[in-house]
Amino acid sequence: MKTKICILLMFALTIVGCVKDAHTIETNIDGNYFGTFERNGNISNVEISFNNGIFEGEGDVEKFPAICKGSFSISDNIISFENDCIWTATLDWTLILSGDWSFTLNNNLLIMTHTNGDQYILTQE
Repeated sequence: MKTKICILLMFALTIVGCVKDAHTIETNIDGNYFGTFERNGNISNVEISFNNGIFEGEGDVEKFPAICKGSFSISDNIISFENDCIWTATLDWTLILSGDWSFTLNNNLLIMTHTNGDQYILTQE
């Protein structure tokens, strides 16, 4: 009886060890994206490149948004940005692409949304 329980326990542990964590999303967003940034009905065209944890981009309206360059990481459905550029005090710092953004990636459409309502809608080139 103990042998059967041990075998069942080992089998269960093997199965659990092979099951992928349901909360882990492995997403590769690397590539060049073009689209729009929107805040409160104001829209600008943007382009952003993602490559191995590094991002770089710009918009067609100066500092709306303030993208520049830096690093990013992905955990579940959150992209965390660390902007490496130096910004002046005259800039609205909430326009800097930094911090945590929720995202969805469907085929070549990447939508990133900030808790303040800002949104990027980007299409991969």
